[in-house]
Amino acid sequence: MNNAGPPAQCVRFFLILFPILLAACASSSEIPPWFDGLLRQPVHTVTVNGARIAYLDAGGGPPVILIHGFGGSMWQWEYQQSALAPYYRVITPDLPGSGLSDKPEIAYTPDEMVASLRGFMDALGIQKAVLVGNSMGAGLAIGMALAHPDRVDRLVLIGGLPKGVREKLASPLFKRAIDTSAPVWLIRFGNWLFGRWVTGDVLKEIVHDHSRLTQSVIDRSVQNRKRPGLIRAVMATTRSLPLWEQGFALRIGEINHPTLVIWGAEDKVFPPEVGHEIQRTIKGASFALVPKAGHIPQWEQPEIVNSLLITFLKS
Repeated sequence: MNNAGPPAQCVRFFLILFPILLAACASSSEIPPWFDGLLRQPVHTVTVNGARIAYLDAGGGPPVILIHGFGGSMWQWEYQQSALAPYYRVITPDLPGSGLSDKPEIAYTPDEMVASLRGFMDALGIQKAVLVGNSMGAGLAIGMALAHPDRVDRLVLIGGLPKGVREKLASPLFKRAIDTSAPVWLIRFGNWLFGRWVTGDVLKEIVHDHSRLTQSVIDRSVQNRKRPGLIRAVMATTRSLPLWEQGFALRIGEINHPTLVIWGAEDKVFPPEVGHEIQRTIKGASFALVPKAGHIPQWEQPEIVNSLLITFLKS
């Protein structure tokens, strides 16, 4: 009998915890005045549909909105701020239910998230913007382009979100997570007991170069999972996934905006062929494969991705 590590039943339990471990900025329930990434940036807030949304706002020029993925936060774009700000107004929100933003008791359906993004743009006086989305954030960008095409200038889709999400997932860890029927209270309890232990394994699943997973990176992911309301919001988002499959996923081929699809060559969540499929589905879309990068290539290989973004946005 192998006695290394926790018992098998604990391992299975840990696997349902992954969504809450992906991003963070601070452990306090209050919004700090500064975002401490590469550069200190003031955190702004705006109320949308009764929920307070935290966001960064840097630079000037045409607006570009950076949309994080499932369980993510604005830190996933920390390497894009200074690179894009000389040319664009770079706006980086924490979506409702994530990061520093409020976690309202809603169902987090695709339609609700699209309505929130549109309301966010209205609140900031932005009529049209470039949308850059990572993972499930790419799905939100797709939904916005389909529901409100006049509000979208261009699309950049990084690492997602395809039709047939579960079938295309390459990660058994992530499949177990989206299939779990565990109640929220049980996940909260497991998170309290074992959250730090599983954080490293989850980050290793989405980041190819494990040397980038410093203690500070792991610490902020651990801190994020402690935010009140985060677990319930993440689980609600997971359970709304069938609505994506029944709605926007079936209409990806209707997108007619200029689109760039970016993928990490070592993505363990969705393999590069998934990105090629999305690119083939959207008429005129282009594709770029980022070497030595996993599911968040903009964070792992920022110089390459920033160059791709600037070239595409200037074309």
